[in-house]
Amino acid sequence: MAIVGTTIFSHILPVVFGFFALVLIISGSLEENNSKLGLGIVLFILACAFPYVILSVLV
Repeated sequence: MAIVGTTIFSHILPVVFGFFALVLIISGSLEENNSKLGLGIVLFILACAFPYVILSVLV
């Protein structure tokens, strides 16, 4: 049986991280702000890897 709270780590947080990552990537590329663009790319990669890392520890 899955541990309570795995839905948060597998479905909710990656979507939130991905949304803010896309906002930062678009904003950084339009304003030519490399720090926003880099932060958006890192946040997007984190959103993709986050469920696998956390859920492998929890389950």
